[in-house]
Amino acid sequence: MKIQPVPFDHPDAVALNDRVQREYAERYGDEGDITPLSPAMFRPPYGLYLLVHAPDGTPVATGGWRGRDEDEEGYADGDAEIKRMYVVPEARGRGLSRRVLAALEDDARAAGRTRMVLETGDRQPEAISLYTSCGYEPCPGFGVYRHAPASRFFAKPLRVPAQGSASLAS
Repeated sequence: MKIQPVPFDHPDAVALNDRVQREYAERYGDEGDITPLSPAMFRPPYGLYLLVHAPDGTPVATGGWRGRDEDEEGYADGDAEIKRMYVVPEARGRGLSRRVLAALEDDARAAGRTRMVLETGDRQPEAISLYTSCGYEPCPGFGVYRHAPASRFFAKPLRVPAQGSASLAS
């Protein structure tokens, strides 16, 4: 599987975004995620959007981060917010979400961000399991869904690795 940075409005990214929005609508019975997003939010060094292609070139996963700073929606200075983490059902169970998440964390850390934050829903137990197993802990709400009862919020400090320490990423 090949992970590569792409613009948020890349045709394959748009196609997978449409799929995840349909999945949100199915799980929650609404229109999907209404968080305002634009391609500019994911442009380095203030963000990054990743796309994973299968060996045959089929897009199978996405994920991005966007820089956030303290505001009335509950973000803190130095936040990097995870958005649109998604793996198509037929490619799940292969560790793609962990690889994308690790790449996003590394990039946000290199960009000077100090904390990774995300919002997911109570009807996404597999997402909650992924994030908690990767060191994310519950945190106060933020963003568009900060008062939504079905929303769950998580954060993880982005610490700079000590010099000379071995990376777990390969």
